[in-house]
Amino acid sequence: MNVTVIDPGATLGVLGGGQLGAMFATVARRMGYAIAVWDPDPEAPAHRIADYSFTTPFTDADTRKEFPRRVRAVTYEWENVPADLCEQLELDVPVRPSSHVLRVIQDRIEQKTFLRSHGLAVPAFSTLSSPDELGRQTIPPYPLVCKTATAGYDGKGQWKILRAEDCLAVQQELARNARPDSRWILEEWLPFERELSILVVRGADGAAQTYPLVENVHEDGILLQTIVPADVPEAVAGLAATMARDAVQALDGVGVFCVELFLMADGRLVINEIAPRPHNSGHYTLDACTVSQFEQQVRTLCGLPLGEVRLLSPAVMLNLIGDDVRLVTLSPAAHDLLRVPGAILHLYGKRAIRPKRKMGHISFLAPTRAEALATASTFRSRLVPTRP
Repeated sequence: MNVTVIDPGATLGVLGGGQLGAMFATVARRMGYAIAVWDPDPEAPAHRIADYSFTTPFTDADTRKEFPRRVRAVTYEWENVPADLCEQLELDVPVRPSSHVLRVIQDRIEQKTFLRSHGLAVPAFSTLSSPDELGRQTIPPYPLVCKTATAGYDGKGQWKILRAEDCLAVQQELARNARPDSRWILEEWLPFERELSILVVRGADGAAQTYPLVENVHEDGILLQTIVPADVPEAVAGLAATMARDAVQALDGVGVFCVELFLMADGRLVINEIAPRPHNSGHYTLDACTVSQFEQQVRTLCGLPLGEVRLLSPAVMLNLIGDDVRLVTLSPAAHDLLRVPGAILHLYGKRAIRPKRKMGHISFLAPTRAEALATASTFRSRLVPTRP
């Protein structure tokens, strides 16, 4: 397949200027590219390292014309950017992943229907087009989880329903926030053994690679810790890689994707969700791999060869959430962290500290998985009482 290559010196565009956009921009600049960032928040971290910054709303007609004139290709850091914007930009420049992929993935109902139609295991689900329908759906027994079909992240827009009596309270909350086009997905609550995820990178020529399978720990719906490699049988890791590649190939996706999976007690794997972008659980690649997920994002966007996905060291990635960041920016704790062998600190440059906001992360590298876990656990114990 003939793939157009965008050489260093060109300007690349990214929609969204949070930490993922900033990490992409940092790597792209190291590789010789200029960067245009479009994020309506003027305080977004990526604006501070961009060559061109746009802070208008994504609906702004003038910027929709100006942005593609500035760039040779566009990517995004978040799946909730407007799909119609990506579709419009595609008239002038490549957008990777494409607007078609974005439309499928940013709607949970469309995504799970698509995956199921391609023979990929997902939780049993049904759809709600009105809050009044809650409690009348016939899918597997309680407990269930209700999610907004679009938007929602880090546990937002999700409600666990333990029993039929809980439906009324959730129904009332859905009704309070409903819009005329609101839809929700109702899924079985899976009693999983472990939460796993795996990165897939796929080029425009169809070449694809997967990074090692990782194990994730969440707290209040927010990723707290990622451990690589995951402590699972080789057969499970192989199946996860196959499922992830099959999903991205079915989408005809070009770019970096994170496939989140549940490992069940009987060894089955079920796909939870797919993110069409670099992922929080892939931040370990910045320090523990030869080529990071963000460099792969640049490579796939520009038609360059995929980088290798070699893991150089076992690692544990620990998120710094809300006030956690104070621990690593104030003495003596900050000094103590920097004395830890294999500890690498990343701060995102967000000026406002808010509860449940991701402010940075720490990678703990060690010769063995057990050593990395022990070091991370020792540091994590310092987060008490803010993080029990």
